[in-house]
Amino acid sequence: MTSSEDLELMAYNKTIIDEFRANDGVVGGAFEGLPLLLITTKGAKSGEDRVSPLSYINDDARLVIAATNVGRGKHPGWYYNLLANPDLTVEIGTDTYEATAAEVDGEERDRLWAGLVASNRRLDRYKSMTTREIPVLVVERKSG
Repeated sequence: MTSSEDLELMAYNKTIIDEFRANDGVVGGAFEGLPLLLITTKGAKSGEDRVSPLSYINDDARLVIAATNVGRGKHPGWYYNLLANPDLTVEIGTDTYEATAAEVDGEERDRLWAGLVASNRRLDRYKSMTTREIPVLVVERKSG
């Protein structure tokens, strides 16, 4: 069952997604100036496409994202979708491509998390709002 908090977040995300697509990846408000992308995952249970806006950093040819879920006590749905099927579509600006995601851990996770926080201080606040370890994932473009 979807909570009212989940419904509010979904509605908020939809406005960000619509603005992103209408303005070639440029979004104002709370995300103004932050690197932002959209990921499309397949619902782990439904099999339906699910779009999520996320901040990211680059790590060489990889993108790095974190499953913060705005500091909530549970991982976001897109994280479980990627565990079930690591294939996704990435949109950055006007560029759209197929990719694969993988969770990282240990020293690599810590290094990439530090980079994410340096890029977007809001992530540090989200971490302080939860007791769970926030998953960090790398996203690599599929060749071809």
